[in-house]
Amino acid sequence: MEFLDRVTQAVDENNLPKPIGDTLHHFYHSYKTAIDEAGDHVENYHPLLLRFLDFVLDQLESPFSFEPYHQGIQKPFDYFHFGLDFIRPLVRMEQSEVHHLEFVDRIVDQLNQNDNVILLANHQTEPDPQAISLMLEETHPEFAQNMIFVAGHRVTSDPLTVPFSKGCNLLCIYSKKHIENPPEKKEEKLRHNRKTMKRMSELLAEGGKCIYVAPSGGRDRPNDKGVVDVASFDPQSIEMFHLMSKQSGHPTHFYPLALATYNLLPPPNSVLKDLGEHRHAQCTPIHLAFGEEIDMENFPGSEEKDRRARRENRAKYIWSLVKELYQKISVES
Repeated sequence: MEFLDRVTQAVDENNLPKPIGDTLHHFYHSYKTAIDEAGDHVENYHPLLLRFLDFVLDQLESPFSFEPYHQGIQKPFDYFHFGLDFIRPLVRMEQSEVHHLEFVDRIVDQLNQNDNVILLANHQTEPDPQAISLMLEETHPEFAQNMIFVAGHRVTSDPLTVPFSKGCNLLCIYSKKHIENPPEKKEEKLRHNRKTMKRMSELLAEGGKCIYVAPSGGRDRPNDKGVVDVASFDPQSIEMFHLMSKQSGHPTHFYPLALATYNLLPPPNSVLKDLGEHRHAQCTPIHLAFGEEIDMENFPGSEEKDRRARRENRAKYIWSLVKELYQKISVES
């Protein structure tokens, strides 16, 4: 129980706020239970857990500042593979699957031609980047590792998430849901977002970039019937990527991607304004499903004359593509 002893000691010495200590206690017990269910032993992962705790304490003492575009850190410490190794024991790989790998092959070919690719996807759990990389580790490891994720402020500011975020390529942005809170920070957040958009334009102008974005602006949550469904997509978010792709000087391809990862680390049932959510790890199969390339100009309702209505029609259409893929894989999770 060295991990829990160290957490308790850190709380007692005021190096760790008690709410975070409580969260770590709960997380450890759920992580241990999940690993036991998988037939493994948590003792095998104590070095990882202790290193994770060191990273959390370091973040609290000296917060790491993410640039608008953060490139995954692999030296002197490999945060990318640390994240994969930490999540790996929670995934029942023998029951997990990537559907339609032929589209991944096509995407890789397009990237090799210096085209850009935008993945319009749902988002279910904090370690979705690690989940994607684990699922593509055997077939397309380089593609997964080079992927760029549009990330909200929570994953770059919560001390329990930062160690994993450090290993990913991130375009860091404040989502609509959080830009108004607190009001006095709104202008600062807007300036940060403008810097991120400028950096993204530069990346697309370089070509050969694959960017994952969740146009919902957050994670999927259970509906009134308790069923986890794909959150609706924001038309403005999709339009922004569409316009930026046109200005990049490179062909840009848009693909739908569905993730069924919710059970890995379920989010709170409601969106929290403040940091510090509880985390309950589970051992579960996960699934990804890539879809056919999206025609961004021709879609149901594209003949609509009103520009706003046309954008809404496109967002609903793309959402329906992801939702259809999700419905086929969610029953297997």
